Amino acid sequence: MTTPPDFATLCNFRDLGGWRTGDGRTVAPGRLYRSDSLAKLAGADLERFAALGVRTVIDLRYPWEIADRGRAPESLGVTWHNLSIEHRPYVQADIDPGVDPWRYLADRYAEVAEDGVAELRRAIEVIADGEHPLVFHCASGKDRTGLLAALVLSVLGVDDDQIAADFALTEHATDRLVAEWRDRNGGATPGWPAYGRAPAEIIRLVLAELRAAHGSVHGYVTGRLGVGEETIDALRARLLAGGTNPLPTQGTTGSTPTAAAR
Repeated sequence: MTTPPDFATLCNFRDLGGWRTGDGRTVAPGRLYRSDSLAKLAGADLERFAALGVRTVIDLRYPWEIADRGRAPESLGVTWHNLSIEHRPYVQADIDPGVDPWRYLADRYAEVAEDGVAELRRAIEVIADGEHPLVFHCASGKDRTGLLAALVLSVLGVDDDQIAADFALTEHATDRLVAEWRDRNGGATPGWPAYGRAPAEIIRLVLAELRAAHGSVHGYVTGRLGVGEETIDALRARLLAGGTNPLPTQGTTGSTPTAAAR
């Protein structure tokens, strides 16, 4: 696979290619990426991003976040969709340190899964319909992005262990996410000491609870979200490659360590 570029302005960008499905296929590299906010792209990173051939961007943030911090630079010439999947805002930096943070975040993801059905359905449809590389992102590339990535990987047939491993790769970006928060807030320290963390436990809780409520993640996607089986088939045709290719090395970009081979 082609290794994603080492962006200076992004800290949580990665290729979702390389994960294995239960039937022995592989998520094809270079077709679907996840990221923190593309509004940060600047300088030489614009050329690095353009070289990936991305033609579609799904921005999962609230419109007011986009108004405040900007969107993917128009110079990229991409088709841009704003699908705000979260409907109940909360401030992670202000989470009570006394609560179970992973349970708290899993509950917020459950709210997104319940409230954002129209936007999540449309996001999956856009991914399935695309003919060129696509990237989806939120602000940090952690929560909203992590939930959508988990849903897509699950319906492709990727197991929970690999989905959790992909989710936890954001841990490599935590220090930079905290530094960015401090820069935006005059050098202050987040009130929640686990700000920017993304342990695998969070997404495991979410996946387990979707199964408990809907029988399977596929059942949630086709039932609650209303995604048609023809869209699932198109998603698999677009993103899966046959055979059993060697597992690639995959990690976040920026000044973060590369994860061990899957």
